[in-house]
Amino acid sequence: MKVLVVGSGGREHALCWKLGQSPLLTGLYCAPGNAGIAQVAECVAINAEAVDDLVAFATAKSIDLVVVGPEAPLVAGLADKCRAAGIKVFGPSAAAAELEGSKGFMKDMAAKAGIPTAWYGRFTDMEAARAFVRAKGAPIVVKTDGLAAGKGVVVAMTLDEALAAIDMMMGDKVFGAAGDELVIEEFLDGEECSFFALCDGTNAVALAAAQDHKRVGDGDTGPNTGGMGAYSPTPVVTPELQTRIMDTCILPLVRTMAAEGKPYAGVLFAGIMVTADGPKLLEYNVRFGDPECQVLMARLKSDLAPVLMAGAEGRLGGVTLDWRDDVALVVVMAAKGYPGPYEKNTVIGGLDQAGRVEGVTVLHAGTAARDGKVVATGGRVLGITAIGPTVSEARRRAYEAVDRLDWPEGFCRRDIAWRAVARGL
Repeated sequence: MKVLVVGSGGREHALCWKLGQSPLLTGLYCAPGNAGIAQVAECVAINAEAVDDLVAFATAKSIDLVVVGPEAPLVAGLADKCRAAGIKVFGPSAAAAELEGSKGFMKDMAAKAGIPTAWYGRFTDMEAARAFVRAKGAPIVVKTDGLAAGKGVVVAMTLDEALAAIDMMMGDKVFGAAGDELVIEEFLDGEECSFFALCDGTNAVALAAAQDHKRVGDGDTGPNTGGMGAYSPTPVVTPELQTRIMDTCILPLVRTMAAEGKPYAGVLFAGIMVTADGPKLLEYNVRFGDPECQVLMARLKSDLAPVLMAGAEGRLGGVTLDWRDDVALVVVMAAKGYPGPYEKNTVIGGLDQAGRVEGVTVLHAGTAARDGKVVATGGRVLGITAIGPTVSEARRRAYEAVDRLDWPEGFCRRDIAWRAVARGL
């Protein structure tokens, strides 16, 4: 197989790292990739959203499978254009990718499928949105309908915060056209987790659950980010709860999407709140999470390449996956200032030393190679990924590797997996 992975972040490095271990591969390409991905795949200078250029490259290289990392190319129809050109692709159609492209569409589909989730309203008028918030009270959640790089969500604990979020998203257009419509929904209380399943339009196979850490600061303080760390498995998702999530939040959605003429094929990422009443859906995403993908790939024993090909070909029925018993944990190293303004092109040293810690793999996100050095080009820059027999040991290894880095312009949270560690795991 020749495989093309689309994207340039930590998720794509994790996918390339795992796919590169497959004995089935005769070629592995990544567009556009990063400095870390260049060590395991041939990087191609094509932007992830340059849909036509990607299809032309895949055709010219006789690519057997395209694996799409980020959501934007999927919403833009990359999977449809690949299929039209006779290229197998793991990723949903543009119609199915609306599950992430429009939070309003996602909530409507969840309602049709009878999935347990928060009550909600959809608004294109600011005054109507404000009136809804005043009627419902706080805490309440305000979201942009469209794509906002994982940042278009405000969990408002007071009425003033909710009204300010409406002004910021719809009035000030901080997230551009993504804020033309808002989804305002019930605040759900409980413990959050990320749950993943592979889908082929008809069948769904459970991957695993992980717990992400969205806030920038220790103790879950500060603004939301794209994710500052994650671990898997998460103790809140027992085998019984996993079955319940599949039965209530994954399989009904797959059946409903097929019935609507928008069959879902690709990875389905369900944000789940485990409440006192059981699991409730927060949102769907149409791609592997970042940084959750890093810990899933570290734990997965099965060869990823034939599994993704089975998903692309509608053959997931009967597929089973083999997992390590070990815990995997990733600590995200970000540029100081993130998620606000940050300095670019700072030099990162100590990468080899960090990678020598037992059980550690250093995965790159916002990096580039310049003059023989690795420089930081993004906000989230590295994913220090460790496996270990316990959460505490995986965490110890990850932070030992972090401390070997020589990058004064970087920072990380120091409390990843604090909930599990507090439980003595």
